[in-house]
Amino acid sequence: MALSDVDLTHLRQCVALAREGLDAGDEPFGSVLVDGAGQVRFADRNRVQDGDQTRHPEFEAAKWAALNLPADERGACTVYTSGEHCAMCSAAHAWVGLGRIVYAVSTEQLVGWLRAWGVPPGPVNPLPVQAVAPGLPVDGPAPELEQEVRELHRRLHGIPEGR
Repeated sequence: MALSDVDLTHLRQCVALAREGLDAGDEPFGSVLVDGAGQVRFADRNRVQDGDQTRHPEFEAAKWAALNLPADERGACTVYTSGEHCAMCSAAHAWVGLGRIVYAVSTEQLVGWLRAWGVPPGPVNPLPVQAVAPGLPVDGPAPELEQEVRELHRRLHGIPEGR
C-alpha cells in the first residue's frame, strides 16, 4: 500500500522524536500511536541509554495501549515508527492486538547500513515484523525519509560523513 500524506506526517513526527532521542544521548528511534479516528494517543522515543534495552517506543506504545484502550479499539490503531519494529516490539504489538504498522525505514535497510559501517550485530536477530507476527498489516519504507533516518544512525555510531 502506498503511504498517504497523513502517513508521512506521522512518520515525520517519528523522525523528529528519533532526533530528540539522539540529541538526548539515546538511540534514534521514535514512534507514534494513532487511534482509528486519527488522533495521536501516544508518542515517545527510545530511552535505553540507562541500560534497560526494552525501553523502545514501540514496546512502550503497546504497553500504553494495553492499559488505556479497550481491546476492541486497539485493532483500529496504527503505530508509526522511524524504524521497523524489532522482534520484541513486533511480538508486543501482536500480543496487545494493535493494528497496522507504518515505518520510515526497514530492518533490512538499517542492517545494511550498520553492516557497511562495520557496526557489530546486536544480540537479537534483526527480523522483519512479519517474520515474528505474520498477521500484522505493515507498510513502509518511506523513501522520502530514508536519508534523514540514515544520517541519525550514522551520527549515533560516529561514522564519518560521506560513508
